[in-house]
Amino acid sequence: MGFFEKIKTGLTRTRETIGHSLDNLFAGELTDEFYDQLEETLILADAGFDTTIEVVDALRQRAKASKVKDAEGARALLRDIIAEMLCVGETTLDLANAPAIVLFIGVNGVGKTTTIGKLAAGLTGDGKKVLLCAADTFRAAAADQLTVWSQRSGAGIVKQHEGADPASVVYDALAAARARSCDAVLVDTAGRLHNKQNLMNELGKISRVIDRECPASSRETLLVLDATTGQNGLIQAKQFQQTVGITGIVLTKLDGTAKGGIVLAIAHELRVPVKYVGVGEGVDDLMPFDPAAFAQALI
Repeated sequence: MGFFEKIKTGLTRTRETIGHSLDNLFAGELTDEFYDQLEETLILADAGFDTTIEVVDALRQRAKASKVKDAEGARALLRDIIAEMLCVGETTLDLANAPAIVLFIGVNGVGKTTTIGKLAAGLTGDGKKVLLCAADTFRAAAADQLTVWSQRSGAGIVKQHEGADPASVVYDALAAARARSCDAVLVDTAGRLHNKQNLMNELGKISRVIDRECPASSRETLLVLDATTGQNGLIQAKQFQQTVGITGIVLTKLDGTAKGGIVLAIAHELRVPVKYVGVGEGVDDLMPFDPAAFAQALI
């Protein structure tokens, strides 16, 4: 099953919520009432107020410029606008300079460790040599969970005892990656609240170790968000972006929410690309993000 089919299936709950409204809208005329109802529909899908206003204003302008008179004719224009809004940066993972280092951050319960395992399985399936780094030393079962994923995916793993210095684990992992000629190191970090400064400081320490040990390596910092949290997830993302900086978003549990418009809000308000979306429980249900296919599946 390709991205479009999977993302369409993953957006089932969102389309069930907004689909009836959209079908009725696009069956009518391009009136002020149409635009008002479109605004309401997108806001209900968690696209966010500011993002929604910009989408609807852009649609008004393009429909006028293209001399589109009927609502059905506006559907393709709306898809294009959404796809363009989602294109805020490179959506593919930068693994050019080995060992590429991908740091996963986010609060507890969003699915970081599972996401790392799924990504490791995908990369090893593509022939990459992958090393997992169990730098979440605060949660008792974190290293054990990551070990299970290393066995499933065929990736190596570096870990230490519970309570060890996370930066020390990262240091060991980078040394191992260089010695084993690994293509990528996927670093699991402790679930941390964005308002806990000591934990943010720990992320800074990890970054300094990476800068010192692998200055030429490709780097990604991916924030993992639970799509079911909607606008709360967006608030988390803004805080993390301000504090530590992020290069991309992984949005998990998209199949479990009726508010898939949050993808649009995140991309538009943060100007950070969504790089992966989780649309199911299977190991192959972590999908590289495709803005055009997402827009088509949503609308």
